[in-house]
Amino acid sequence: MSINVTMPALSPTMTEGTLARWLKAEGDKVESGDVIAEIETDKATMEVEAVDEGIIGKIVIPAGTQNVPVNDVIAVLLEEGDDTSAISAAPAPKPAKAEPETRQSAPAALAPAAPTATQPAPKQEAGTRIFASPLAKRIAKEKGVDLTTVKGSGPHGRIVKADIEKTGTSVATKAAPLVSSTIDSKALSNAYGMAYTEIPNNNIRKVVARRLSESKQTVPHFYLSIECRLDNLLAARKELNEKANGAYKLSVNDFVIKAAAMALKAYPAANVSWTDDAILQYRKADISVAVATPTGLITPIIKAAEDKGLRGISTEMKELAGRAREGKLKPEEFQGGSFSISNLGMYGIKDFAAIINPPQGCILAVGAGIEQPVVEKGQIVVGTVMTCTLSVDHRCVDGAVGAEYLQIFKQYIENPVSMLV
Repeated sequence: MSINVTMPALSPTMTEGTLARWLKAEGDKVESGDVIAEIETDKATMEVEAVDEGIIGKIVIPAGTQNVPVNDVIAVLLEEGDDTSAISAAPAPKPAKAEPETRQSAPAALAPAAPTATQPAPKQEAGTRIFASPLAKRIAKEKGVDLTTVKGSGPHGRIVKADIEKTGTSVATKAAPLVSSTIDSKALSNAYGMAYTEIPNNNIRKVVARRLSESKQTVPHFYLSIECRLDNLLAARKELNEKANGAYKLSVNDFVIKAAAMALKAYPAANVSWTDDAILQYRKADISVAVATPTGLITPIIKAAEDKGLRGISTEMKELAGRAREGKLKPEEFQGGSFSISNLGMYGIKDFAAIINPPQGCILAVGAGIEQPVVEKGQIVVGTVMTCTLSVDHRCVDGAVGAEYLQIFKQYIENPVSMLV
C-alpha cells in the first residue's frame, strides 16, 4: 500500500513553500525521523522528517519547485514488498523554479496609449489559512463549528480534535478578507517602453509584502520622535570593548535593544497588542530585531531581553543574525515577539518611520548618531545625537503612553550605567 508524503505546514502562517532540495532519491529506504527534504518556508529553509518508514517509490514534486501548497502530495512511499504499481495517482508536478527574466519592453512608439485614470479591478485576497489537523477540520464541519473562533492547543497553535470537542456549535460569521487594489507596475512599464529585469518574488518577500500591506491598511499608525544624546553611551561602549580584550564587541544596537527592553519592563503599558476583546499586556520584553537578508527582511527575537546583560544580548544577536542570513532560523526564533526595533543608523539614515509588525503594538525606528551643536548648561557644545521614532498602534497605545515610554528609553540611552544595575 502506498503512503502519500505531503507538503507540511512548518509554521502557522505557511500556506505554500518551495521544495528546495531532496535529500533522498527514488528507491531509497527511509526510516521514521529521517530527513528527506529541505523546504523553503515564508521565513527560512527547514528540514522535513519522514513520519512513516518505507521506500521512496516516486518523487512527485521535483527540487526547486516554487509555490507548492500545503498538503499537496510531494512524494509517494511504498511499504516493504510493494512495487510501483501500488503508487496511487498523484497530481502532475508544477513548473520548476523560474530564473530571473531580462526583457526589453515595447518601444514607446509601439506601446499602447498611456493608461487613463481607470485602474485594474481590485483583486480579492484569500482569507487567512486555518491551521488545524484534518481530523479537527472534519469534526468542525460536522458540528458546524467556525474554526476562526477556536483557539488551538496543539504545536504552534494548531487546532486539534480536543479543541473542537470543547467548543460549542457557534458559527460566527468570518470577517471579510482585505480588498487590495494594487497598481500593475509591469503593465505600466510595458506601456511606457521601460526596460527592466524581472526577478521572481520568493516566499519571504511575498509574506512580508502581504503583512506590511495589511498592517498599514488596518492598523491606525501614529508616530512619536525623540532625540537622545549618545556621548555617555559611546564612552561606556568604548571602555567596555577595550576591557574585553577581543572576547566580545558591543555595538550601539546592543545598547538600544537593552534600553528598549528595560523601558518596557519599567513601563509595561507600551508592551502590548490589540485584540477586539482585550489589550494583551506581555509579561516579558521579547524584542524582535529587523535583519536584512539576501531573500528579504526577517526579525529574530531576543527573548526576555530585560533579563540579559549587554554581552549576552550581543552574542545572541550576532548568532541569530548570522543564521537569519543563511535561512536557518527555527520558527520559534522569529515568530512572536512583543516589540520590534529597526535600526538603519549604520547606513547613515538620520531618521525614519517604520511599519508596525502585527500583532505587536509598537516598533522603534533608530537613526544614526549625528554630531551637532547642542545646548549644555547654557553653553553650545558639540554632541552626538540619535533620533528615534516610535510607530504606535493607536488602538492599544495612546499618545501619552508612547511619550512616557520614550522618556524612559531616553533616560537609559543617555545614562547607560543605569542598565547595569
